Amino acid sequence: MILSNTDAIANHSTTGVWGNITLDMLFRRAAQKHPNRLALVDAPDRETWTGGKPRHLTYAEAEQEISRIAGFFAAVGMEPDHILGLQSPNTVDNVLCILGALRAGLIVSPFPLHWRHSEILRALSTVDAKALITADRVETRMLGEEARDAAADFFSLRFVFGLGSDIPDGLIDMAPMLAESGDSFPEPVVERDGAPANHVATLTWVHSGSEISPIPRSHNHWVSTGLMPFLETRLEPGARILLPYILCGITGIGAGLVPWLLSEGTLHLHHPHALSTLTDHARSIEANYILTPGPLASHIDGALEGWKTNTVATWAITSPTPTKYKAKGIVTDLHVLDEYALVAHLRGTSEEPVPLIPGNQFAPSTSTHGPCLINIDPVEINEEYSQGISTTAPGYHLKLKGAMVPDADWPTNESHLTFFSNEQNEHGLITQIPVGVHDVTGAIHGFGTPGQKAPGLLELERLDEIYSEFSGVKEAAAFLVEDELMGARLMVAVVPSEGLLVDVEAFYAYLDASRVSLTMMPHRILSLRALPMTEDGTVDRQKLTRRSQPKPVEAVA
Repeated sequence: MILSNTDAIANHSTTGVWGNITLDMLFRRAAQKHPNRLALVDAPDRETWTGGKPRHLTYAEAEQEISRIAGFFAAVGMEPDHILGLQSPNTVDNVLCILGALRAGLIVSPFPLHWRHSEILRALSTVDAKALITADRVETRMLGEEARDAAADFFSLRFVFGLGSDIPDGLIDMAPMLAESGDSFPEPVVERDGAPANHVATLTWVHSGSEISPIPRSHNHWVSTGLMPFLETRLEPGARILLPYILCGITGIGAGLVPWLLSEGTLHLHHPHALSTLTDHARSIEANYILTPGPLASHIDGALEGWKTNTVATWAITSPTPTKYKAKGIVTDLHVLDEYALVAHLRGTSEEPVPLIPGNQFAPSTSTHGPCLINIDPVEINEEYSQGISTTAPGYHLKLKGAMVPDADWPTNESHLTFFSNEQNEHGLITQIPVGVHDVTGAIHGFGTPGQKAPGLLELERLDEIYSEFSGVKEAAAFLVEDELMGARLMVAVVPSEGLLVDVEAFYAYLDASRVSLTMMPHRILSLRALPMTEDGTVDRQKLTRRSQPKPVEAVA
């Protein structure tokens, strides 16, 4: 399925940024050139957080399994452009299934791990998915059982496949397809109209208010996205990459999976437990490249001093304001603009992320001779109002266009993205991502609004309704408190019904039984006699935030 406009395809192909290479072709090329090189390695502690023993495969071994998985999907009736949902932590099996699905011509729609029944059900129905792959568990949470329940409520789903060692009844175990002695399925021959790289490869997801919307990306979109961190970090051939982000969005795929394929190196998968386990893992493999949340980058960089590791500090729109830090090694700042785009910049000797200059973004950023992958244009909110594009709070939003930027809606009435053409052959997207423009040059010092948004949340008013439905709660108000590592923590103030106390354990049990997203579990519950109100009669969330915000420690003279 090709969704990109023919003019956009011609434009990107003329510049040389788009070509005919799919993600699967990148893997095949590496397998042909380096069959005995280590390709994929599980975290050594895999058995402590999901089913199955740790695995490590060479490119030749992985190639055989990918071919077998692709053949299996075709044999059970999955056809090109069918949607395959996927929810799994970082394992070798997960990567193999993604590449096997792409080889079979399927469109992979990976889901965040914090999604539960309601989000998964809405996503499956929005894109009319034909199958779902899930792990047996992640830590103590039984993903397989949750997937089985979701499938029972979505009758169009044909198959639910399971990864791991404890697959519940009702799921098809993928283990035989992953085993060397498994039944052989002939690799399917996928017929495509036009260049295969222009076909949709994935559907990732964004929150648009209380809705979730699919973002379609072709193979060319993904290769263009991955080129940004690949070229900026000067990733060497055969690099050892440590990936603690799951493959459900632009960070894990665009800054993890694709750079691995481009470097023809070794992808070491990691499930984050603690900072020490991540640094120990990096040392044990002598990592060349490690993705890490921006607020943790100074700790990782300091712990890996002398190891020649490029620490890629990832800043999401929900990240807190970066603190000053002088890098001891190589630090690359990766600014992630939700699911729309990312920009990588080497920090060099700066103690903060280097401000981004609006306009064309090249890779590497210091060379205008490299490929131009994205154009960023901050747009004043008043201009958006006049065009009828936005009704959100004043400030600056972004107009994005370029080879990595998704350029078409998913063909369904449920899609809520706004794509438009502002010039002939040049397609842009207005996002709802506020930016910080803090100096007279217009340089961008950050994306998002620290402390005002948390990942994966509904509107706070909708959370009020969910929390207020708990027996014994008269009123409830969700609010956010800025955290130096998390960016924002969700909290809730509750007013108990007269003569009652709120049972905290029962409150969390109610949310769990309601199967809400894990991001909707408040970090703290504040019990009040009454909610603070503003003059216009709405909840004063800022007052709640100030009340719960940690007070700065004053230096003693």
